[in-house]
Amino acid sequence: MEQNVLLDVESMESPVQANLEVVSPPESVATPSKSSPILTWAPLAWISALMLVSFYPMLERLVNQWMNDDDMGHGFFVPAVAAYIAWQRKDEILSAEWSRNYLGLAIVLYASFQYILGTLAAELFLTRTAIVFSIAGAVLFAGGKPLMKILGFPIFLLFFMVPLPAVIYNQITFPLQLFASGVAEKSLLLLGIPVLRDGNILELAEHKLSVVEACSGIRSLLSLTFLSLVYGFFFESKGWLRAVLLFATIPIAIAANAFRVSMTGVLYEYKSEWAEGFFHTAEGWVIFMFALSMLLTFHRFAIWFYEGIQNARTQAAQQPTA
Repeated sequence: MEQNVLLDVESMESPVQANLEVVSPPESVATPSKSSPILTWAPLAWISALMLVSFYPMLERLVNQWMNDDDMGHGFFVPAVAAYIAWQRKDEILSAEWSRNYLGLAIVLYASFQYILGTLAAELFLTRTAIVFSIAGAVLFAGGKPLMKILGFPIFLLFFMVPLPAVIYNQITFPLQLFASGVAEKSLLLLGIPVLRDGNILELAEHKLSVVEACSGIRSLLSLTFLSLVYGFFFESKGWLRAVLLFATIPIAIAANAFRVSMTGVLYEYKSEWAEGFFHTAEGWVIFMFALSMLLTFHRFAIWFYEGIQNARTQAAQQPTA
């Protein structure tokens, strides 16, 4: 009997031993690890260096046009503003899950082909927009869609540093010249100033006012469009209202330029020296600031109108039904 008890005791496992057998050390769970920052930034760095070397002659001519072409005076601000917006998103860039996307490499190759084609065909617009496509492709290749989503807007802004092709530029400026001269003609007649219009030329009593391409309003239209995009990015969170501000710049810029041409006609009639030289340039800046203030006022009005509709709907929903 005692022998059987001893056998039973020896065959029983101690609680500690049982727990040791049941509770096994947890297996290591494979967690996705981020790429090394050096490996992640390396493709973007060497592609950027290659683009700088390849596009340097074109960039030098582009900067020269910014300096000499009054219509592209805003070109200096475009890359600076785009870089500032990208810097504002640096925390999102560093915390994003970067992933290699070879579609970006295909875009870089296409941009290279476009640059070569534009060089052979002497088409400046193709060569200059090629650098924007190259930047977009490099970002997509290095960081994938997450990085492209973060930097998509500042990259899009870079298109504003490229002058419009001559074909499109002429198609836009000439109708604007006719519209501005037509408005100026009617305004001067309402003020009792005799004027005769022949196309984009206004014949005054003692002077001839020609509404040339520089007075078409394309300069203020491009600059104001760029500013509306940047302003909407910083001060408006609603996407539809940003689009409304963008489209509102078109009539605002055109109306402001027509007002400027009318004022120039009045100055030519009464004090012609104020319609030339420094005063004419200063008048352009004043009118542009007036157009910018009109855009800001329109934004405030749109917000007030939208909030009024929302409040009216809320009050109507809270009223008890009969």
